[in-house]
Amino acid sequence: MSTATIAKPQATQPGKGGRRMSLPVLLLVIAGVLVLTSAVRIITGAEGITSTGQMSTALRLAVPIGLAGLGGLWAERAGVVNIGLEGMMILGTWFGAWAGYQWGPWVGVVFGILGGALGALLHAVATVTFNVNHIVSGVALNILALGATRYLSKFTFENAEGGSSKQSPPIDSLGTFSVPGLSDWLNTLNEKHWFLISDIAGLVGGLLTDLSPLTVVAVALVPITWWVLWRTAFGLRLRSCGENPVAAESLGVNVYKYKYIAVVISGGFAGLGGAFLSIVASNVYLDGQTAGRGYIGLAAMIFGNWMPGGLALGAGLFGYTDSLNLRGGTVNVHALILLIAILLVFGAAYLAWRRKYVPAAITIVISVLMFIWYASTNDVPRQLVTATPYIVTLLVLSLSAQSLRMPKADGLPYRKGQGK
Repeated sequence: MSTATIAKPQATQPGKGGRRMSLPVLLLVIAGVLVLTSAVRIITGAEGITSTGQMSTALRLAVPIGLAGLGGLWAERAGVVNIGLEGMMILGTWFGAWAGYQWGPWVGVVFGILGGALGALLHAVATVTFNVNHIVSGVALNILALGATRYLSKFTFENAEGGSSKQSPPIDSLGTFSVPGLSDWLNTLNEKHWFLISDIAGLVGGLLTDLSPLTVVAVALVPITWWVLWRTAFGLRLRSCGENPVAAESLGVNVYKYKYIAVVISGGFAGLGGAFLSIVASNVYLDGQTAGRGYIGLAAMIFGNWMPGGLALGAGLFGYTDSLNLRGGTVNVHALILLIAILLVFGAAYLAWRRKYVPAAITIVISVLMFIWYASTNDVPRQLVTATPYIVTLLVLSLSAQSLRMPKADGLPYRKGQGK
């Protein structure tokens, strides 16, 4: 069986919106955004938007979102829509905390992965074996996980020292580390507030300061996922199940097996993200701890066009906006209003260049309103800061919807032998 033959289902036309952005163009766009961000920082005086602490916090908050997104990527590349990521994360937070406070944080991490995988197995049985609608199954799993963890907490955490029906006892820390010498030097450079140089130092320094070992593992899983799915025969077969399962079956691929593997791995990633929340982010399980991050992870995956690199960028964006709620939120969000207004001007110019005059006009009107909002206020309401990650999620999905291309058989029912 030829891997090139199996890969043929992937060679389809891109979706509406045209070509995929090349790496040089992407790097140029990122550089342009950095320059604009640095200029906005100097104009507004909001030094915190590119500080080392802000970036470090953003990375910590991006990790569970990115892990949930990776989970969604594995499942959907095999053709299974995974709306149940939120429920799998919930199971990961609970099982991770339950095992973590008794037997140590690393055991908690393992149990968090197993908890998410258990939820994924239920989703796989429902969608792959019984052909239940993927959305219905995922929503049901989310509700089941929420109810089950609240029920279990009453019999475990409530009777444990330092716990309650809505909170676990404290969990030992995995510890943190910074890159010796380099971390301090970049932090010093960031505090000088030089144009662009200090902003880059803050960005890089945030990636090297106060790191949890689990953060390093999570970041490494992004290139590992890319290599497995796009550079191995296993990955080609798995992706063929999400593109054209009938053709894959005709070439000898056990479609059911690959779908099950992908969904269980998906749940393991989501469970790891949940364990990160309860063990690393807060050292304690809390009822409602995931706060919709499973859905935001799914949004990051869609923003990344079902690719690991784009997913990582989306998770970083959502993690950054989430971090604004913890560090100088109202001042920093006010400064970002100006940045968004400037970016919308460039967006309108691009749309006009593409001869999309109506969208360009709408974009420029929104940009003008953003400029007026920024100029007429000195602050933003705290409620807006809290809602910023969810607002950004909706905006990003609405603006990127025209250039997305999901796997062709994603979410479609499949029965063994249906092509005969």
